[in-house]
Amino acid sequence: MTKRLLIAFAALLLVGLAWTWRELYRPYRGYTGNLILLLEPGTHASQAAMMLVEQGVLARRWPFLLRYWLGRPVHTIKAGEYLFDRPLRPTDVYRKLVQGDIYLHAVVIPEGSDRFDMARILQRQLDLNPEEFLRVTEQVAAIRDLDPQARTLEGYLFPDTYRFPRGVTAAAVVLTMLARFRHVLDSRLPPDLPPSPGKLHEVITLASLVEKETPTPSERPVVAGVFARRLEKRWPLQCDPTVIYAARLNHRPIGPITQRDLEFDSPYNTYRHAGLPPGPIASPGEASIRAALSPAAGNFCYFVSNNHGGHIFSRTLAEHQRNVALYRREVAALNRVAAVKEKAAKEAIERGRRGKSDVATSSSSGGESKQQKAAHPRPVPGTGPGTRRGARDSRPPG
Repeated sequence: MTKRLLIAFAALLLVGLAWTWRELYRPYRGYTGNLILLLEPGTHASQAAMMLVEQGVLARRWPFLLRYWLGRPVHTIKAGEYLFDRPLRPTDVYRKLVQGDIYLHAVVIPEGSDRFDMARILQRQLDLNPEEFLRVTEQVAAIRDLDPQARTLEGYLFPDTYRFPRGVTAAAVVLTMLARFRHVLDSRLPPDLPPSPGKLHEVITLASLVEKETPTPSERPVVAGVFARRLEKRWPLQCDPTVIYAARLNHRPIGPITQRDLEFDSPYNTYRHAGLPPGPIASPGEASIRAALSPAAGNFCYFVSNNHGGHIFSRTLAEHQRNVALYRREVAALNRVAAVKEKAAKEAIERGRRGKSDVATSSSSGGESKQQKAAHPRPVPGTGPGTRRGARDSRPPG
């Protein structure tokens, strides 16, 4: 009798172990698409297991909890966001949570972004406090060895695609971006840079102006050359992005550049003050840094928008004035076309309201108008160095 009981018990034990093994290692997925699950700090294993079952990550709580209790106290669940996108075994889910394989958000910082742009991007994508980020970027101790003249970290927060967990601190973001700048500086730029901290300050400042002036890679060395020659001649750079940056620093409204903006007295306003501004006005990419290191040779001292995303370069003031006149005529023509299209769009919408036109026609016209308006060039004051000067300055041409 005892022997039979032992055999029965062993059989039941084997069946139980087999069933447990099956439950621990059977993949399961009870949700569709991708699922991001947030485990707050202090979440207990039982609470996590309940959430995982409710969200369809686990079929049952007990296999996960069994594996968790077998791993205590060596392993504990890490708080954070977790991405689930495929069937997983309870053991896989357990390993994911104890290893802290949290979901990292891709955050793109475009070339030419300044600290204020970055604060908005990080707030939108990571819910990071923008005031805290800006406060951290005013602490320059981390780059004192690179640039003793730095007023903020502007220019040294390298633009790139980063991956951060939700809940990351502003300090951690800033340190990551500074580390990326140092990596690019050490591994991908000429080994003789920087020969001195003062030189690096000038290079990054100039590169930031180049970055903001043109999105066209082939133009960047040419624009850098224009600025370099104007610096040699002690002419004002008259770089419109510096006017916008001065407005941002002083909490002024930012819109189309006006005469009042050009006359605003700020050390960053290169219409009012000759030479480079006190520091970078944005974070330049690698191409703009290279352009600032090796400006294109030539005689160009002026440039103006060509209304197609690029610029027309000129050597003399008279030549530049002709280009400015051409630019103004093209702007006026574009404005007339836009006005006609906008009027037609409004009329189409109005006809649609009255039942004389279908909704599709109205929407198509409205979309065309918006696309045309978005392609408008900025007003004449915002056309690069020499535009205002070309209209008013009587100094000898370069």
